[in-house]
Amino acid sequence: MNILFPYRTLGGEVTFEVTAAKLDGRTLPLAMLSREQRVVALHEAERSEWSEARLSVQAKLPERELADGPWTDVVCVAILSESATNARTVARLDDAGEGVWRGDITLARDAHHTRAALSVSVVATVDGEPGRLVGTATESWSVELNERTPTRKQELNIQEIDFREGPQDWLRPFKDAPWLVETTGDMPTVHLNTGFEGLSEFLNGGGGALDKAMRSMLATQIATEAWIAMFHAAVGDVEPGEDGVPQWPTGWKDSVLRSMLPDVLPELSPADGLLEIHLRRSEGGWQDLQPRIQYAAGRRARLARNVGTGLRALSQAGRGTQ
Repeated sequence: MNILFPYRTLGGEVTFEVTAAKLDGRTLPLAMLSREQRVVALHEAERSEWSEARLSVQAKLPERELADGPWTDVVCVAILSESATNARTVARLDDAGEGVWRGDITLARDAHHTRAALSVSVVATVDGEPGRLVGTATESWSVELNERTPTRKQELNIQEIDFREGPQDWLRPFKDAPWLVETTGDMPTVHLNTGFEGLSEFLNGGGGALDKAMRSMLATQIATEAWIAMFHAAVGDVEPGEDGVPQWPTGWKDSVLRSMLPDVLPELSPADGLLEIHLRRSEGGWQDLQPRIQYAAGRRARLARNVGTGLRALSQAGRGTQ
């Protein structure tokens, strides 16, 4: 989704990469970094305990555009964040000339859970207003805390936002919805409506075994709906090639289809399953697959296990009050 700003922003591309990483001052092997997949793997079998990671970041900004544009006091920053813990760290990069900016950012192990996202933004003074966001890298890096190989995992963005009064106007018609799944971007996003009374507090709260079980059941429902929406979006991107054979979509949609098709059409190979899906959408029989799609989504979200745990917790709570 494109965001429009009431001031001029960079039209050129902002890119960056992680060039090195250290754990408690010890340099990680380059094999722990993958520039192709944009992943840093911080976990090693021989060093499972560590307290601080330092990542060296190098960004490339459109130098000529910055020099000729209306921006002053330009600052380039690296940002580490993780939605599961609400952790956020910002570090300034230094201008090394010719559009290259370099610097280090520190990740504290205690502030993170499993995966942090690393991004780069450019801020400047515009029309006398300091701190304006004028550019951001189109692709982020994933920092995996519990992985030994730098392989990008399937991700689902979670965003908490007020549908009624938040900054995204397109969500306002859905102000009464507790959540919505958006599948139009580079990564699917679940928007949680903070304006829906009690939702955010319940999902982020504590409590005993019953509260945790009920929270898990609600999270499972959200995840199931997300998988269904992602599958439909992925199928919508399946198009026939020049030979008439349907082609696999790219990015996360490819991963979703390859993950769910064995449960939707277990009797077929992935390639034959893709062809069958394409034929059913174009020639009929698509509705007959909806129960299978719901089942496959439920398996991805571990629906049976989490609902079973919730029901047992409810039963135990009921016996405890008798």
